[in-house]
Amino acid sequence: MGKENGGTEKLYKTYYMRVFSYAMTLTENRAQAEEITQETFFRAFSAQRRFRGDSDEATWLCAIAKKYYLDEQRRRSRHKPIPEEVPDSAKEIGRIAEDRESSFQVHLALHQLDEPFREVFTLRVFGELSFREIGIIFKKTENWARVTYHRARLKLRERMGEP
Repeated sequence: MGKENGGTEKLYKTYYMRVFSYAMTLTENRAQAEEITQETFFRAFSAQRRFRGDSDEATWLCAIAKKYYLDEQRRRSRHKPIPEEVPDSAKEIGRIAEDRESSFQVHLALHQLDEPFREVFTLRVFGELSFREIGIIFKKTENWARVTYHRARLKLRERMGEP
């Protein structure tokens, strides 16, 4: 039990911020994101023995968070759009975040993106997941994830009025 408890503690410490950040992109609400994150780890710890290792732990945890979020949305029978943020790199994200108006415009453009573009973009930029991991979450190929991400970037640029 001590070894198992140490493993769950390590899992929690390693992936808490990643799961919380992903939950924030899903909800845009800190309290809901905290709830999703806590429920994700509760479910992960309960099911850890069933984790087959087909994907890495971060992908597995994000898939649990996504499923819980969607279940809650269905339960509440309200479909709130999944928000995201900004273009390609961490440098661009930081630069745009400093400018509140630009940041707001990016949020508006992201809000208008259809699924799966919105979520693929979020997983890639904010969740820092690989295309392979994104493909696993959607039960698609790595190439599908690459193409969908590229199309999401193009749609964002178009909506932002960039060439």
